[in-house]
Amino acid sequence: MSGKTLSVLDYLNKLVAGHLQPGDKTHMLYPTAISQTLKMRIVDVGEGIATIEMDTDPDIHGNQQGTVHGGLLAELADAAIGTAHSTLMSETESFTSIELKMNYFRPVWTNRLKAIARPVQSGRTITHYQCQIVRDDGKVAALASSVVMTLRGEKAAGR
Repeated sequence: MSGKTLSVLDYLNKLVAGHLQPGDKTHMLYPTAISQTLKMRIVDVGEGIATIEMDTDPDIHGNQQGTVHGGLLAELADAAIGTAHSTLMSETESFTSIELKMNYFRPVWTNRLKAIARPVQSGRTITHYQCQIVRDDGKVAALASSVVMTLRGEKAAGR
């Protein structure tokens, strides 16, 4: 079986391009279990940035008003931000979200959402991200801001 251990960024770029080889792997779990369950797709990735798409349906993802549940939008934003930050991690590093704030602007029904995550300010340990969730009509449905902490050494072990 061919393949090798790749950096997260190289692995995800090959995944997006459809060029993963059998046995290619990285030290983080991709695709993630939650992304597979919710059918999220990584469509663009770069150093510290990521875009994830998801098709929504109120019959599956709906709340009591018949629109897509805001918690799903929060998960989509968190997935995009986590994917963006994972591209910066070495094999001895991990990370954790320490804050996630959502602002909701427009309702979502049956739609193809795009979550676009990028850093606003990056430090050695703490990085602040913003993530726009855009509907297929080009309008922003929600905006997330998040703070992510990079873990190293003992703190990263087993995470």
